[in-house]
Amino acid sequence: MYKIDLTMEKELQAVLEVLRAGGLILYPTDTVWGIGCDATNEEAVAKVYALKRSENKHSMIVLCRDADMIVRYVNKAPGIAFEVMEMSEKPLTLILEGAVGVAKNLIPEEGTLGVRVPDHEFCRQLLRKFGKPIVSTSANISGEPTPLKGLGEVDRAIIDGVDYVVNPRFQGKPTCKPSAIIAFGERGEVNIIRK
Repeated sequence: MYKIDLTMEKELQAVLEVLRAGGLILYPTDTVWGIGCDATNEEAVAKVYALKRSENKHSMIVLCRDADMIVRYVNKAPGIAFEVMEMSEKPLTLILEGAVGVAKNLIPEEGTLGVRVPDHEFCRQLLRKFGKPIVSTSANISGEPTPLKGLGEVDRAIIDGVDYVVNPRFQGKPTCKPSAIIAFGERGEVNIIRK
């Protein structure tokens, strides 16, 4: 029988309240700790830029529950992108063309969107309950090193600047390094950005 982790359930509810109110969260993913918000909320996304002291749209990706969620927010994704995602043995961010339905200030000039389906229990449950993509950007001020070893390495300014910090007990087993990144053109052109 499936056992419900009531502690996780309580934590998820607290995080959902913050996301729905347009707040920022600091949360664990399958790679490193990230700053997150509702990817469809322009004001929330603006707060992330302010906290990171950067307007670099290329540093902002979104986490999606599955391929079905991805295609709701990217309308030019070639099938090969999903095949590569399925075969990848490590966290992989896809840069896809035709971003739609997310906050306008999340989309770079070329109209792409970085998306990833996390292999992380807490993130999966959160995405399932929230029903929308969640921003994920490394938990550091722009130009500072990415905190790779967990919450203990995150700058105090980031911790104080978010509305909610997820309990580290839900960290799981992250890779402690950023994901690989592959960009796909709508006709299936491939550009490996980070291995």
